[in-house]
Amino acid sequence: MSDAHPRRTRPSPDRRTVLRGAGAATAGALLAPGLLSPAPAAAARAPGVLPTYTFLREALDTASLAYNPTGELIFPCLRGTAGRLPDPPGRFLLYYAPHDAPGGVCLAYADSPDGPFTEYPGNPVVANVWDPHYRVSHVSSPHVMWNAEHREMWLYFHGENTTTRLARSRDGIHFAYEGTVLTTAMVPGTTEASYARVFEHPLPDRGSRYVMVFMRNSTGNHRSIGWGWSADGITFDFDPEPLVSHAEVGVSDLSGPHLVERGGSTYVAYHTSRGDIRLTEVGRDFGLREHLGTVHAPMAGPPDSGRSAAPSFGSDGGVQYMFYEAGSRLGATIAIARAG
Repeated sequence: MSDAHPRRTRPSPDRRTVLRGAGAATAGALLAPGLLSPAPAAAARAPGVLPTYTFLREALDTASLAYNPTGELIFPCLRGTAGRLPDPPGRFLLYYAPHDAPGGVCLAYADSPDGPFTEYPGNPVVANVWDPHYRVSHVSSPHVMWNAEHREMWLYFHGENTTTRLARSRDGIHFAYEGTVLTTAMVPGTTEASYARVFEHPLPDRGSRYVMVFMRNSTGNHRSIGWGWSADGITFDFDPEPLVSHAEVGVSDLSGPHLVERGGSTYVAYHTSRGDIRLTEVGRDFGLREHLGTVHAPMAGPPDSGRSAAPSFGSDGGVQYMFYEAGSRLGATIAIARAG
């Protein structure tokens, strides 16, 4: 499959150009990540686009969780429930998962993004065995999108790492299986296609309403960011080339992408094998590649301990939040950071 939309790489913008997105985002909009502990040289162009976040707390007391089979939690996704769900357990739902087998999509809830979050007693809400649909070693990386057209929470998750799946829910807790939306067979030259997030982002010239960003592993064992587009959020077309290549930003691996809308342009936030979070501007039509460098360097101490990953964003009453995966690859927890 060829991509009829060639990429654009424009000259490095001056400061006025970078600052065009500095206005505050409205509540419920896609939000950009900020700086917890900036890397001064690499992040020099980013602060005008992004808020500054300060670590607040860990979202969950992992020692007290009833469902915690592997001692590590990854890939947070925060969603508001007001005006969306009937009788939700809280104003905000937090989805997360262990990665190692058996994994399992989990849920916690709170009335404020500040927490504290309460574990849902029926975890996992999606397990690694779902007869008659699948039996896999693990399921993980939950991303939930509010689908306003259907008035449902749409859950994208992987299991195995070669396959991204979709389930749908009217209450955010009980899900009906929809099917497979991405496999490595759909993106030639890949051995993994997972850690997907889907956003409503119309691309009129492609006839699409939704965009997916995901991690793709190559046969050379280097992970980059891939992307696809869809009219209905179920059937996607995929670019055979990476959206953001690991080689273009000078690292071995990239993962955990999240779409960011700011000031009339579009960005992708992602983490790297160096433990930092970076930002690339792709433009409204995804034809631009402007790598803005590191926008969050992890704290040396806990919970980051040198690694922050898989950022997810939300807001409440105009206050912006970043939820992220903090700590070592198989020993992480979920952290909350707040702008301001």
